Amino acid sequence: MFRSIFAADVDEDLARVLAVSQRPLAAAAFGEPASAAAWRTKPSWGVVSTSDTTINPEVERFGYQRAGMMTVEIDSSHLVMLSHPAEVADVIRKAAAAV
Repeated sequence: MFRSIFAADVDEDLARVLAVSQRPLAAAAFGEPASAAAWRTKPSWGVVSTSDTTINPEVERFGYQRAGMMTVEIDSSHLVMLSHPAEVADVIRKAAAAV
């Protein structure tokens, strides 16, 4: 189920490795307060993975809009950085050039 839910457009062999090496998220990650939200004072960008079945793309859009972030939409699963590395790198290059 990992590939269909999390990595639908990632190479099947890589998705298998990712599935068996996945570790549970530490509960502490939900309780550690951030000292500051960088998006409040710095320009920020977000990528909406429009075929994401892990996080609803509408939820991604809402969060990015609420934070005032620039957004780029890519037709991808949750693992957009693995299935569309050139497009993600382009977003990073454009963001870096803009600041």
